[in-house]
Amino acid sequence: MDDQVSYSTENCSIARTLQLVGERWTLLILREAFYGNRRFEQFQARTGVARNLLATRLATLVEHGILDRQSYQEPGQRARQEYRLTAKGKELYPILVALLDWGDRHVADPAGPAVLLHHRDCGAPVHTDLRCDAGHEHLAARDISPTPGPGARQLA
Repeated sequence: MDDQVSYSTENCSIARTLQLVGERWTLLILREAFYGNRRFEQFQARTGVARNLLATRLATLVEHGILDRQSYQEPGQRARQEYRLTAKGKELYPILVALLDWGDRHVADPAGPAVLLHHRDCGAPVHTDLRCDAGHEHLAARDISPTPGPGARQLA
């Protein structure tokens, strides 16, 4: 960890990710997209976000390839847009599950969590878990050693 002190955090991937999806409304929009909601009105009703903020957040998610905008038209209605998760967007699911997991343990309603996640095939509860490429599972922060990567910039 001593090496970390001599490297800049200006190009930190966590900071860059938070700039894109770290805002409350964006995470709630993504939650709804993972729950199967695709339409502006659904996002607005389920999150309570102001319409102008929702439009801005959806445009940003589309611009960055997290959501894809597709046209649809109900019979007798004008054409509208719906938003579908892209492959890049679907990769954010473990982050949302980790937030849900942590929230269920530390800030859930006294009556219990509002949503439970279960594996469709076997019905078992779903949780996030850290593992390494060698197959070691249930890793904690103490088990992990951050080292400078190829994009690290040494401090002057």
